[in-house]
Amino acid sequence: MPPPLPLSSMLLALAACASPALAVDGYYQTKTPYAPQQDPATYAAPPDGFQPIYTQLVARHGSRGLTGMKGDAALHAMWQQAAAQDALTPLGRELGPDILALMRANALLGHGVAGIETPGYGNLSQTGIEEHRQLAARLLARLPALFAQVGQDAATAPRQLIIIHSGVDRARDSSRFFTQSLLEQAPALAPLLTLPPAPAPYPQGRPPGVPPVRQPDGVNRFLLYAHKLAPQTDLVADRADPYDATYGASQAYQRYLRTKQLHALMDAPAKEPEAAAHARHVLERLFAPAFLARFERGASYADTGSYTFTSADGKLTRTMTGSGKSVIRSRNAAATKLYELYAIAAGMRHEVPADFSRYMPADDARYYAAVADHEDFYAKGPATVESKGVTWRFALALREDFFKEVDALASGDLRHAAKLRFTHAEMLIPLASAMGLPGAQTPLPATTPYSHAGNPWRGAQVSPLAANLQWDVYRNGEGRLIVRQLYNEKETPFQAACEGARIAPGSVFYDYAGLQACYGHVALR
Repeated sequence: MPPPLPLSSMLLALAACASPALAVDGYYQTKTPYAPQQDPATYAAPPDGFQPIYTQLVARHGSRGLTGMKGDAALHAMWQQAAAQDALTPLGRELGPDILALMRANALLGHGVAGIETPGYGNLSQTGIEEHRQLAARLLARLPALFAQVGQDAATAPRQLIIIHSGVDRARDSSRFFTQSLLEQAPALAPLLTLPPAPAPYPQGRPPGVPPVRQPDGVNRFLLYAHKLAPQTDLVADRADPYDATYGASQAYQRYLRTKQLHALMDAPAKEPEAAAHARHVLERLFAPAFLARFERGASYADTGSYTFTSADGKLTRTMTGSGKSVIRSRNAAATKLYELYAIAAGMRHEVPADFSRYMPADDARYYAAVADHEDFYAKGPATVESKGVTWRFALALREDFFKEVDALASGDLRHAAKLRFTHAEMLIPLASAMGLPGAQTPLPATTPYSHAGNPWRGAQVSPLAANLQWDVYRNGEGRLIVRQLYNEKETPFQAACEGARIAPGSVFYDYAGLQACYGHVALR
């Protein structure tokens, strides 16, 4: 382990490497690799007399591989058929080996990496690991006095650093790489890291003799996986249970995802002439027009077959067999699958040498990112006025958890120095709506379609990989608490209704009592 870098010098060191904005928009949508959105050297200083006493965050997992062998294998099957029929352009002949290289990288992802328990699809890439390591280092550098004091008092007046995650490997591993980085820079914090017991016992209403599903310490599905709560693991049968509303909101959301109204909204772009034009432009650079015409005669390509991959060191061999459930039946579907590979490859540059931008011209990438934004706006974002917040109400418990942490400080309970949460885009995007963050809060009437031209909502800004929301809390000698909010490490205003809670016009610091009022939060006594 390298010697700790003094916290007083970390800010200058990290300011030099912190990118103030996304350098190049590759149109990767929510697969955009992370970059901090503000130079730390430009953060506002707290008012005189205020000292940092606490910080908290929720962060999406870092850059990852594909979640499973699906669209990649279906597209490779299509390529194999075209190769057998000599229906590939010179550029198209290079596509198949690059898809296979991407599949191999995903099948072996995490092999030989300390901290990755089970290699394979869905794991963090090296880029994703570094995103969280650097996020932790910048957190320490932003609040050197706080963490120096917390480390100094660890033996005599310990304050906990609470770590929770969704329970999914990539979120759990993000938490581990984040905390590993914390301890490399500030080893005195080690005894303070705390994984609290998971909420229990769930599911409720089990048959006699059937034990609850035990979640590991540090897991909180109700806060960090609430979009997918399931009766088998999370059933809340007691209306008095504190997570009853969250469970009900999760079930309502999952019903919403199956509605015809949602699918009609999400499918609208594919019916526009623009969809056919972009699919043609992407695919005719790779496949012969006669081969593509087979779609009109019912051709389809599925993720069938088996693939065997062996690591370079020969220590891991994996055989992957397709399920046949991912099927390409149209030009648009094929071009969309290729865009998905292009987007995921952006965060796997250490593992995949192939350059997928060769297959996805920038204008086409922009179009498919806009389509993905359209879909996510309705499925995860503000959605429609008529949907009445169904896409984000399950994230209210997470919002409340932020307030409850600061409530404790307001009551004099300083047992927690920080709370660090690790989750997924399906929680970060709804939380942005629940918080009323700029560009993420406004639903549309069902009769007004989402469009890039008329709406600021962008997945690359709302939830890039490793996206995060942070609150820094300061206190003065009279006990007054003020809060600064960072969204992807940019000083960001709270919802518009909180304008009066700013401690001064234009300030990035907000009076905590004012925030309680404008969000309608009532602290429990």
